[in-house]
Amino acid sequence: MALAPPRRLVGAVLLAGLTLSSLVACGGDDETPLAATTPAPSSSTPAPPPPPPPPVLWPLTGLESGAVPAHPALAVKIENSLDARPQTGLNAADMVWEEVVEGGITRYVAVYHSVLPPEVGPVRSVRPMDPAIAAPLHGLFAFSGGQPAYVDAVAAAGLQVLSNDNGDSGFYRIAGRSAPHNVYADPNALVAQADPQHLAAPAPQFETAATAAEASPVTAGTPAAALALTLSPSSHPNWTWDPPGGAWVRDENGTPAVEADGTRMHATNVVVLRVDVVNTAGRDPAGNPVPETVLQGRGEALLATGGRTMPVTWVKNGVADRLVLLGPDGNPVRLAPGSTWVELVPNGGGAVTVR
Repeated sequence: MALAPPRRLVGAVLLAGLTLSSLVACGGDDETPLAATTPAPSSSTPAPPPPPPPPVLWPLTGLESGAVPAHPALAVKIENSLDARPQTGLNAADMVWEEVVEGGITRYVAVYHSVLPPEVGPVRSVRPMDPAIAAPLHGLFAFSGGQPAYVDAVAAAGLQVLSNDNGDSGFYRIAGRSAPHNVYADPNALVAQADPQHLAAPAPQFETAATAAEASPVTAGTPAAALALTLSPSSHPNWTWDPPGGAWVRDENGTPAVEADGTRMHATNVVVLRVDVVNTAGRDPAGNPVPETVLQGRGEALLATGGRTMPVTWVKNGVADRLVLLGPDGNPVRLAPGSTWVELVPNGGGAVTVR
Protein backbone atom coordinates (compact mmCIF):
# COMPACT_ATOMS: atom_id res chain seq x y z
CA MET A 1 0.00 0.00 0.00
CA ALA A 2 1.40 3.35 -1.07
CA LEU A 3 2.14 5.80 1.59
CA ALA A 4 1.00 9.47 1.22
CA PRO A 5 3.82 11.99 1.04
CA PRO A 6 4.41 14.03 4.03
CA ARG A 7 2.22 17.17 4.25
CA ARG A 8 5.11 19.57 4.31
CA LEU A 9 6.61 18.19 1.09
CA VAL A 10 3.28 18.44 -0.73
CA GLY A 11 2.88 22.08 0.31
CA ALA A 12 6.34 22.95 -0.86
CA VAL A 13 5.76 21.36 -4.25
CA LEU A 14 2.46 23.19 -4.68
CA LEU A 15 4.05 26.50 -3.72
CA ALA A 16 6.87 25.96 -6.11
CA GLY A 17 4.46 25.14 -8.92
CA LEU A 18 2.38 28.22 -8.19
CA THR A 19 5.39 30.47 -8.21
CA LEU A 20 6.67 29.07 -11.51
CA SER A 21 3.22 29.39 -13.09
CA SER A 22 2.97 32.98 -11.97
CA LEU A 23 6.35 33.83 -13.48
CA VAL A 24 5.45 32.13 -16.74
CA ALA A 25 2.13 33.99 -16.87
CA CYS A 26 3.73 37.36 -16.20
CA GLY A 27 6.43 36.79 -18.77
CA GLY A 28 3.86 36.06 -21.45
CA ASP A 29 1.69 39.16 -20.84
CA ASP A 30 1.41 40.95 -24.27
CA GLU A 31 0.58 44.28 -22.63
CA THR A 32 3.85 44.61 -20.74
CA PRO A 33 5.81 47.62 -22.26
CA LEU A 34 9.20 46.96 -23.81
CA ALA A 35 12.28 48.84 -22.74
CA ALA A 36 12.75 52.11 -24.77
CA THR A 37 15.63 52.13 -27.27
CA THR A 38 17.70 55.16 -28.45
CA PRO A 39 18.40 55.31 -32.24
CA ALA A 40 22.03 55.35 -33.25
CA PRO A 41 23.33 58.77 -34.27
CA SER A 42 23.47 59.41 -38.04
CA SER A 43 26.93 59.43 -39.58
CA SER A 44 25.97 62.16 -42.20
CA THR A 45 26.27 65.93 -41.54
CA PRO A 46 23.96 68.64 -42.92
CA ALA A 47 25.03 70.16 -46.25
CA PRO A 48 26.55 73.65 -45.93
CA PRO A 49 24.39 76.54 -47.15
CA PRO A 50 25.01 77.64 -50.76
CA PRO A 51 27.46 80.54 -51.20
CA PRO A 52 25.94 84.00 -51.67
CA PRO A 53 25.54 85.09 -55.28
CA PRO A 54 28.40 87.18 -56.68
CA PRO A 55 27.87 90.95 -56.52
CA VAL A 56 26.43 92.71 -59.54
CA LEU A 57 28.99 95.19 -60.90
CA TRP A 58 28.75 98.22 -63.15
CA PRO A 59 30.49 97.08 -66.36
CA LEU A 60 32.56 100.23 -66.94
CA THR A 61 33.79 100.78 -63.37
CA GLY A 62 33.73 97.38 -61.69
CA LEU A 63 31.98 98.94 -58.68
CA GLU A 64 29.06 97.13 -57.08
CA SER A 65 25.73 98.24 -58.49
CA GLY A 66 23.08 96.09 -56.86
CA ALA A 67 19.92 95.39 -58.80
CA VAL A 68 19.47 98.17 -61.35
CA PRO A 69 17.57 98.27 -64.63
CA ALA A 70 19.81 97.90 -67.66
CA HIS A 71 20.29 100.98 -69.80
CA PRO A 72 22.79 101.92 -72.52
CA ALA A 73 26.03 103.83 -72.20
CA LEU A 74 25.97 107.46 -73.27
CA ALA A 75 29.05 109.07 -74.82
CA VAL A 76 29.04 112.88 -74.96
CA LYS A 77 31.54 115.13 -76.75
CA ILE A 78 32.73 117.76 -74.24
CA GLU A 79 34.80 120.84 -75.06
CA ASN A 80 38.11 121.67 -73.33
CA SER A 81 39.13 125.09 -74.63
CA LEU A 82 39.72 128.02 -72.27
CA ASP A 83 36.22 129.28 -73.07
CA ALA A 84 34.75 125.92 -72.05
CA ARG A 85 36.23 125.76 -68.56
CA PRO A 86 35.11 124.94 -65.98
CA GLN A 87 33.07 122.07 -67.40
CA THR A 88 30.09 120.36 -65.84
CA GLY A 89 29.61 116.64 -65.20
CA LEU A 90 33.02 115.17 -66.00
CA ASN A 91 33.53 113.69 -62.53
CA ALA A 92 30.31 111.70 -62.95
CA ALA A 93 31.62 109.90 -66.04
CA ASP A 94 32.69 106.26 -65.84
CA MET A 95 35.31 106.93 -68.51
CA VAL A 96 36.77 110.05 -70.13
CA TRP A 97 38.94 110.00 -73.26
CA GLU A 98 41.06 113.05 -74.07
CA GLU A 99 42.04 113.63 -77.70
CA VAL A 100 43.92 116.30 -79.65
CA VAL A 101 41.82 118.22 -82.18
CA GLU A 102 42.66 121.05 -84.55
CA GLY A 103 44.81 123.92 -83.32
CA GLY A 104 46.38 121.78 -80.56
CA ILE A 105 43.43 122.06 -78.18
CA THR A 106 41.87 118.92 -76.74
CA ARG A 107 38.35 117.59 -76.36
CA TYR A 108 36.80 114.84 -74.29
CA VAL A 109 34.58 111.88 -74.99
CA ALA A 110 32.86 111.41 -71.62
CA VAL A 111 31.06 108.10 -71.14
CA TYR A 112 28.16 107.90 -68.67
CA HIS A 113 26.54 104.72 -67.44
CA SER A 114 26.64 104.10 -63.68
CA VAL A 115 25.73 107.74 -62.97
CA LEU A 116 23.58 110.03 -65.10
CA PRO A 117 24.18 113.56 -63.77
CA PRO A 118 21.55 116.25 -64.25
CA GLU A 119 23.72 118.28 -66.62
CA VAL A 120 26.89 117.96 -68.75
CA GLY A 121 28.71 120.40 -71.00
CA PRO A 122 29.72 122.34 -72.92
CA VAL A 123 28.80 119.92 -75.71
CA ARG A 124 30.71 120.31 -78.98
CA SER A 125 31.15 118.67 -82.37
CA VAL A 126 32.17 115.15 -83.37
CA ARG A 127 35.63 114.22 -84.70
CA PRO A 128 36.95 111.41 -86.96
CA MET A 129 38.44 109.27 -84.13
CA ASP A 130 35.25 109.28 -82.05
CA PRO A 131 33.69 106.17 -83.65
CA ALA A 132 36.71 104.05 -82.66
CA ILE A 133 36.44 105.30 -79.07
CA ALA A 134 32.70 104.79 -78.64
CA ALA A 135 31.78 101.93 -81.00
CA PRO A 136 32.63 99.12 -78.50
CA LEU A 137 29.97 100.56 -76.16
CA HIS A 138 27.22 100.04 -78.76
CA GLY A 139 25.24 102.84 -77.12
CA LEU A 140 24.40 106.48 -77.73
CA PHE A 141 26.70 109.24 -78.96
CA ALA A 142 25.65 112.85 -78.30
CA PHE A 143 27.26 115.94 -79.79
CA SER A 144 26.57 119.37 -81.24
CA GLY A 145 27.62 119.77 -84.86
CA GLY A 146 30.16 118.03 -87.04
CA GLN A 147 31.08 117.47 -90.66
CA PRO A 148 28.65 115.08 -92.42
CA ALA A 149 31.34 112.47 -93.04
CA TYR A 150 32.20 112.31 -89.32
CA VAL A 151 28.53 112.11 -88.33
CA ASP A 152 27.96 109.31 -90.83
CA ALA A 153 30.96 107.43 -89.43
CA VAL A 154 29.41 107.47 -85.95
CA ALA A 155 26.21 105.91 -87.25
CA ALA A 156 28.14 103.39 -89.39
CA ALA A 157 29.99 102.26 -86.25
CA GLY A 158 26.72 101.01 -84.77
CA LEU A 159 26.07 103.94 -82.45
CA GLN A 160 22.80 105.84 -82.12
CA VAL A 161 23.34 109.48 -83.09
CA LEU A 162 21.89 112.21 -80.87
CA SER A 163 22.65 115.63 -82.31
CA ASN A 164 21.77 119.12 -81.21
CA ASP A 165 21.80 120.15 -84.86
CA ASN A 166 19.14 117.55 -85.66
CA GLY A 167 16.84 118.97 -83.01
CA ASP A 168 17.04 115.92 -80.74
CA SER A 169 15.66 116.65 -77.29
CA GLY A 170 17.88 116.94 -74.23
CA PHE A 171 20.09 119.76 -75.53
CA TYR A 172 19.76 123.42 -74.52
CA ARG A 173 21.80 126.62 -74.23
CA ILE A 174 22.65 128.25 -70.91
CA ALA A 175 22.97 131.91 -70.06
CA GLY A 176 26.31 133.41 -69.13
CA ARG A 177 28.32 131.84 -71.93
CA SER A 178 28.54 132.78 -75.56
CA ALA A 179 27.96 130.44 -78.49
CA PRO A 180 29.23 127.91 -79.35
CA HIS A 181 30.42 127.25 -75.79
CA ASN A 182 26.95 127.31 -74.22
CA VAL A 183 25.36 124.05 -75.41
CA TYR A 184 24.61 121.72 -72.50
CA ALA A 185 22.64 118.50 -72.20
CA ASP A 186 20.54 116.45 -69.79
CA PRO A 187 21.89 112.85 -69.87
CA ASN A 188 18.63 111.39 -68.56
CA ALA A 189 16.72 112.98 -71.44
CA LEU A 190 19.28 111.69 -73.91
CA VAL A 191 19.20 108.11 -72.62
CA ALA A 192 15.40 108.15 -72.70
CA GLN A 193 15.61 108.40 -76.51
CA ALA A 194 17.43 105.09 -76.95
CA ASP A 195 15.90 103.03 -79.76
CA PRO A 196 15.24 99.26 -79.46
CA GLN A 197 18.65 98.43 -80.96
CA HIS A 198 20.54 100.45 -78.31
CA LEU A 199 18.94 99.54 -75.00
CA ALA A 200 21.49 97.08 -73.64
CA ALA A 201 24.12 97.87 -71.05
CA PRO A 202 27.69 98.09 -72.39
CA ALA A 203 30.23 95.31 -72.12
CA PRO A 204 33.24 95.92 -69.84
CA GLN A 205 35.90 97.92 -71.66
CA PHE A 206 38.86 97.02 -69.42
CA GLU A 207 39.62 94.19 -67.03
CA THR A 208 38.94 95.28 -63.44
CA ALA A 209 40.26 93.77 -60.21
CA ALA A 210 37.93 92.90 -57.36
CA THR A 211 39.64 95.46 -55.11
CA ALA A 212 42.04 98.37 -55.55
CA ALA A 213 44.75 96.38 -53.75
CA GLU A 214 44.57 93.71 -56.46
CA ALA A 215 45.02 96.08 -59.43
CA SER A 216 48.02 95.21 -61.58
CA PRO A 217 50.06 98.39 -60.94
CA VAL A 218 49.56 97.94 -57.18
CA THR A 219 50.81 94.35 -57.23
CA ALA A 220 53.46 94.63 -59.96
CA GLY A 221 54.13 98.35 -60.63
CA THR A 222 56.49 100.97 -59.25
CA PRO A 223 55.67 103.98 -57.03
CA ALA A 224 54.80 107.24 -58.79
CA ALA A 225 53.73 110.60 -57.43
CA ALA A 226 52.73 112.37 -60.65
CA LEU A 227 52.34 112.11 -64.42
CA ALA A 228 53.32 115.05 -66.62
CA LEU A 229 51.86 114.84 -70.12
CA THR A 230 52.28 116.84 -73.30
CA LEU A 231 49.50 116.36 -75.83
CA SER A 232 50.36 119.41 -77.94
CA PRO A 233 52.37 122.63 -77.59
CA SER A 234 49.36 124.18 -75.81
CA SER A 235 48.10 121.18 -73.82
CA HIS A 236 50.02 119.96 -70.76
CA PRO A 237 47.76 118.06 -68.36
CA ASN A 238 49.28 116.66 -65.16
CA TRP A 239 47.96 113.98 -62.81
CA THR A 240 49.07 113.87 -59.16
CA TRP A 241 48.38 111.01 -56.77
CA ASP A 242 46.29 112.14 -53.79
CA PRO A 243 46.66 109.53 -51.00
CA PRO A 244 43.91 110.94 -48.73
CA GLY A 245 41.44 110.98 -51.60
CA GLY A 246 42.63 107.68 -53.06
CA ALA A 247 42.60 109.14 -56.58
CA TRP A 248 44.65 110.96 -59.19
CA VAL A 249 43.81 114.68 -59.41
CA ARG A 250 44.18 116.73 -62.57
CA ASP A 251 45.99 119.97 -63.38
CA GLU A 252 45.51 121.87 -66.63
CA ASN A 253 48.75 123.58 -67.65
CA GLY A 254 49.74 123.98 -64.01
CA THR A 255 46.30 125.08 -62.78
CA PRO A 256 44.05 122.76 -60.77
CA ALA A 257 41.31 121.45 -63.06
CA VAL A 258 37.91 121.85 -61.43
CA GLU A 259 34.27 121.44 -62.34
CA ALA A 260 31.76 124.28 -62.34
CA ASP A 261 30.93 123.52 -58.69
CA GLY A 262 34.61 123.81 -57.71
CA THR A 263 35.21 120.07 -57.30
CA ARG A 264 38.68 118.94 -58.36
CA MET A 265 38.68 116.66 -61.39
CA HIS A 266 39.89 113.20 -60.42
CA ALA A 267 40.15 109.60 -61.59
CA THR A 268 40.82 106.21 -60.03
CA ASN A 269 42.83 105.03 -63.06
CA VAL A 270 44.78 106.98 -65.65
CA VAL A 271 45.61 105.16 -68.89
CA VAL A 272 48.15 106.87 -71.17
CA LEU A 273 48.24 105.63 -74.76
CA ARG A 274 50.99 106.57 -77.21
CA VAL A 275 49.24 106.97 -80.55
CA ASP A 276 49.84 108.17 -84.09
CA VAL A 277 47.97 111.34 -85.05
CA VAL A 278 47.53 112.11 -88.74
CA ASN A 279 45.95 115.07 -90.52
CA THR A 280 42.82 114.40 -92.54
CA ALA A 281 41.61 116.28 -95.59
CA GLY A 282 39.08 118.10 -93.42
CA ARG A 283 39.55 121.69 -92.26
CA ASP A 284 38.03 123.65 -89.39
CA PRO A 285 36.47 127.11 -89.98
CA ALA A 286 39.88 128.70 -89.35
CA GLY A 287 41.48 126.53 -92.02
CA ASN A 288 43.39 124.23 -89.65
CA PRO A 289 43.60 120.57 -90.71
CA VAL A 290 41.45 118.23 -88.65
CA PRO A 291 43.66 115.55 -87.07
CA GLU A 292 42.66 111.95 -86.49
CA THR A 293 44.04 109.73 -83.74
CA VAL A 294 44.76 106.26 -85.14
CA LEU A 295 43.16 103.78 -82.74
CA GLN A 296 43.83 100.49 -84.48
CA GLY A 297 46.86 98.26 -84.15
CA ARG A 298 49.04 98.29 -81.05
CA GLY A 299 51.31 100.67 -79.19
CA GLU A 300 53.02 101.58 -75.94
CA ALA A 301 50.97 102.61 -72.94
CA LEU A 302 51.21 103.37 -69.23
CA LEU A 303 48.71 102.43 -66.52
CA ALA A 304 48.57 104.49 -63.30
CA THR A 305 46.59 103.22 -60.32
CA GLY A 306 46.94 103.57 -56.56
CA GLY A 307 50.03 105.78 -56.64
CA ARG A 308 51.88 103.29 -58.84
CA THR A 309 52.46 102.85 -62.56
CA MET A 310 53.39 100.05 -64.92
CA PRO A 311 54.23 99.95 -68.64
CA VAL A 312 51.68 98.09 -70.75
CA THR A 313 50.83 97.52 -74.41
CA TRP A 314 47.54 98.55 -75.98
CA VAL A 315 45.90 96.48 -78.73
CA LYS A 316 42.78 97.31 -80.76
CA ASN A 317 42.01 95.21 -83.83
CA GLY A 318 39.11 97.14 -85.34
CA VAL A 319 36.75 100.06 -84.88
CA ALA A 320 34.13 97.96 -83.07
CA ASP A 321 36.67 96.01 -80.96
CA ARG A 322 37.44 97.17 -77.46
CA LEU A 323 40.93 98.35 -76.60
CA VAL A 324 42.88 95.77 -74.55
CA LEU A 325 45.78 96.51 -72.19
CA LEU A 326 48.40 93.77 -71.96
CA GLY A 327 51.12 93.40 -69.34
CA PRO A 328 54.73 92.29 -69.96
CA ASP A 329 53.57 88.65 -69.75
CA GLY A 330 51.08 89.19 -72.57
CA ASN A 331 48.02 88.83 -70.34
CA PRO A 332 45.41 91.56 -69.77
CA VAL A 333 46.17 93.84 -66.83
CA ARG A 334 43.55 94.75 -64.24
CA LEU A 335 42.48 98.26 -63.27
CA ALA A 336 41.20 99.30 -59.86
CA PRO A 337 37.42 99.58 -59.50
CA GLY A 338 36.38 103.15 -60.26
CA SER A 339 36.55 105.81 -62.96
CA THR A 340 39.15 105.84 -65.74
CA TRP A 341 40.63 108.65 -67.82
CA VAL A 342 42.34 107.71 -71.09
CA GLU A 343 44.96 110.14 -72.40
CA LEU A 344 45.76 109.89 -76.13
CA VAL A 345 49.33 111.23 -76.31
CA PRO A 346 50.72 111.64 -79.84
CA ASN A 347 53.91 109.76 -80.71
CA GLY A 348 55.04 112.81 -82.63
CA GLY A 349 55.41 115.86 -80.37
CA GLY A 350 53.82 114.30 -77.29
CA ALA A 351 55.60 113.34 -74.09
CA VAL A 352 55.01 111.36 -70.90
CA THR A 353 57.07 111.89 -67.73
CA VAL A 354 56.60 109.87 -64.54
CA ARG A 355 57.76 111.52 -61.34
